[in-house]
Amino acid sequence: MPYLLSMLFALGIAHAGNLTLMSDDISSQLSLEQVLDRYGCNGENISPALTWTNAPVSTKSFAITMYDPDASNGWWHWIVYDIPPTETSISRDASALGALPKGSIESATSFGEIGFGGACPPKGDSDHGYIFTVYALDVEKLGLSKDANPASVQHHIDMHTIQKSSITSYYGRK
Repeated sequence: MPYLLSMLFALGIAHAGNLTLMSDDISSQLSLEQVLDRYGCNGENISPALTWTNAPVSTKSFAITMYDPDASNGWWHWIVYDIPPTETSISRDASALGALPKGSIESATSFGEIGFGGACPPKGDSDHGYIFTVYALDVEKLGLSKDANPASVQHHIDMHTIQKSSITSYYGRK
């Protein structure tokens, strides 16, 4: 019995933490900074600064996504993975500036391009929700190329998630 208790205690410590994602750039409504600059949208297409705290001690890497569940079939606007476990933030406009943490991979989005693709819901739709999520993963590398299909990348992220934290913001075009 003491062995079992010590194992349970060790497991609790290994997964301790309450991962929390924060951003001074994101509020309940996306600003034009996070809106796409084409396809009829007139934003600045700037990826937001993101900071996270309280990662589980067993974290071996992080991943970040921006996902629109309100788009037909869902839409991945941003995917970054293989972020080293020592990182706790991504700076504003890191996607365009090539300033992502060393070793991380920014992969293809639903736009079919690599990099941040801001919000651009169809004109007249109700506001879409944009979910920014940081994932604490149990592997150092997902073993995927930057050209991997976004749904496949998300599947691999989900398979290795220890904890995650999200911020949801909204945007619509009238």
